[in-house]
Amino acid sequence: MEKKVTLMLILIISLTVSGQKRNYLFHTDENIARLKNQIDTDIEVNNAWKHQLEKADNLVNKERCGASDCQELGLAFRVTGDEKYAEAVKRILLDYSARKTWEGNDLLSRDPAWTGGLNTSHTGFYISIGYDCIYDYLTKKERSQIAEGLVKVCINPLKNNWLDPQTSFHTFDTMGHNWWSACVYMTGFTSLAIQNEIPEAKQWAIDISKTITEWLYYSGSVLQNKPRNFDRNGGFYESINYAAYGVSQYLLFRLAMNNVLPNVKQPDISELEKMADFFIYTTYYVKDDIPKVVNFGDGNTKRTGNACVLLLWNLGYHKDTYVWYLNKTMKGDNKEAIQLDSPNGLILNPDLPELSENYTPDMDLSQIYEDMGWATMRNSWGDNASMVAVKSGLTWNHAHADAGSFIVFHDGKYLIIDSGNSSYGNPLYTQFYCQSEAHNVVLFNGEGQDRGDPYFGVVNYGSLHNLVDTGDFKYLLANATGPYSHVLKRNYRNFIWVGEVLLVIDDLLAREPGQFEWLLHYNGESKRRGLDLSIKDGDAEVLVRPLYPETFSDGGLPHDFPEKMRLEEKFGYEDHHPENRKPYWSVSHFEKTARTKFISAIIFKSESNKDKLPVIERFQGNNYLGVRITQQGKKTEVYLNLLADGSIKHRNSVNEMNGWQTDAYLTALTFDEKTDISKVENLKDCFIGHGSYLRKDDQVLVHALSKYTAYFKDINTKVNVIFQGQPEVYLNVYDPMKTKQIKVNGSWVTGLYNKELKTINLKVE
Repeated sequence: MEKKVTLMLILIISLTVSGQKRNYLFHTDENIARLKNQIDTDIEVNNAWKHQLEKADNLVNKERCGASDCQELGLAFRVTGDEKYAEAVKRILLDYSARKTWEGNDLLSRDPAWTGGLNTSHTGFYISIGYDCIYDYLTKKERSQIAEGLVKVCINPLKNNWLDPQTSFHTFDTMGHNWWSACVYMTGFTSLAIQNEIPEAKQWAIDISKTITEWLYYSGSVLQNKPRNFDRNGGFYESINYAAYGVSQYLLFRLAMNNVLPNVKQPDISELEKMADFFIYTTYYVKDDIPKVVNFGDGNTKRTGNACVLLLWNLGYHKDTYVWYLNKTMKGDNKEAIQLDSPNGLILNPDLPELSENYTPDMDLSQIYEDMGWATMRNSWGDNASMVAVKSGLTWNHAHADAGSFIVFHDGKYLIIDSGNSSYGNPLYTQFYCQSEAHNVVLFNGEGQDRGDPYFGVVNYGSLHNLVDTGDFKYLLANATGPYSHVLKRNYRNFIWVGEVLLVIDDLLAREPGQFEWLLHYNGESKRRGLDLSIKDGDAEVLVRPLYPETFSDGGLPHDFPEKMRLEEKFGYEDHHPENRKPYWSVSHFEKTARTKFISAIIFKSESNKDKLPVIERFQGNNYLGVRITQQGKKTEVYLNLLADGSIKHRNSVNEMNGWQTDAYLTALTFDEKTDISKVENLKDCFIGHGSYLRKDDQVLVHALSKYTAYFKDINTKVNVIFQGQPEVYLNVYDPMKTKQIKVNGSWVTGLYNKELKTINLKVE
């Protein structure tokens, strides 16, 4: 009787186990059902599916397939149920699981041998998808055989190199960037695929899931000049495509964990949404074409963060902004994305809600990543807008020697560019692409950053500060002094963007007299026309106009005007095509000096302003340089106070410039075009860059006891203030309307009105 009961229990358990529904990694029954419906109702999905099915049909007839082919074949089997696809996958699984290693000689010959690198992690991902998709097609013996093989050739080598306390040798300090994420989380991904056959695999995956916070919060290494991995605002210093790669490797694993082990709680990570925003901010959106991407470092203008945002959506992070972004990035030839015309793009393609036709993200137009020294500024979230990206931060590995560099997108084109990169095996990668001369920076006697910086890193990082964006006015300060400190004592680059004009103000001091030169890399065609250097690609055009220390000669031959700025054509190499030479410009002044100011205007030319371009005038006086910009019915005067450039100490930087008294380094004053700009009552907006006060005709306009950077909009009516300074500042602001309450950094602040001074005194926390 006991034997019968025992046999009955065994039979029931066996039937229960064999009848259990498999928790698939990605190809869940729900995802398959959704995809089938999309194939029937969406022409784009239908076309993408036909393309993938055609590829799968061709693979079935191949004598030998690769691991990545499991993606097309596995999808075809799960959708159609046709066993010819499963049989092809099985051949791949048996082949790869029986191999001794998936790594190449390059890594295996190192000491210690790298037995688990990217080849192993990538192959493990592909093989796991194939194993998962045809799991029910395999016999129990085949499952065990393949699973045991995966432990030997994939999981153990990766664990031994990256995780096992007894054998691991990789750390965050050496390989803790994108490699770590790929190798570790694909170990977890493969463990999830075989957890039914290998009892320990479930715990391996759970343990691996707990490591994410250590990777995210790695804080860097002082002795090895290694930076922290992530900026507090979600940026990743290596480049956009390496950010997308590293983060997506984790998200692929996290999504698989959600599907396979839904009852296992994974770490809460608030930074995931900031990472998505990082990709949105660093993408330039083009009408009727694929987006372009900020390509600092070893980036690529086609490599978006599509994979990460798509995976976040599948993980339940649903925002209209993500819908908008995915609609922009689901097409193209981004091989590292999960775009629609790919097997994983199809199985993970969500049913996104419809957005209004004129939808744009409810996000700031500008963003700064202070920990890594990146910033982006744009004039609109619409297609074909104008966008500027600036980098002044880290140099390490994939981050180039480009402190102070900037790039410009305009009217759908990438006009002022980063030279990009090449394959890492090409000598020009080290000799040119990583070096300062491949970027839009200032060189001194032909020198930029130390040429060893891309390999050894920089002790003194560059930095970005004081991003201000009011819509019509933007400001950013780049400090590139640290990376240039072997040749320069001072290397500050200020960006002031007013309407359709971007001023680039370089404040430079060398250790000895020498030659400064201003580099400009571009796409399209570029020619000098009088005072301007035109950069044109199709209908998109910007004009670059040097203003100080001199302008170009306006007519005649350069030989006849030796005191003017000189223009020299140089040659570098095309992005990702080192076989092609590419011209770029060097702008310099004849005078050898230890201290200078380069001020250049970049004019965004468009269909709407081509017949009435902004009028830009130089003016200067005692210890200041000025630029006057007249456009769109407004006039803005920008003052650079030469007493505030660090050349004096303890004597303050008090200066009077056209009657305006201030100690500010930079001042910008905006008026209606036809008003008397000498009158305080006509002042519309006021910018103070590193100053403590502004006065005119005995009237205090702004005042504090320490210097700050701030913008005062509508100062003669209901003033709105953007303020960046020390904590707990008592600020006096001109208040002719006697409002007693003004908006500071988006919040209303109440102050005390002073009748005698006509100011409101308020505390800024």
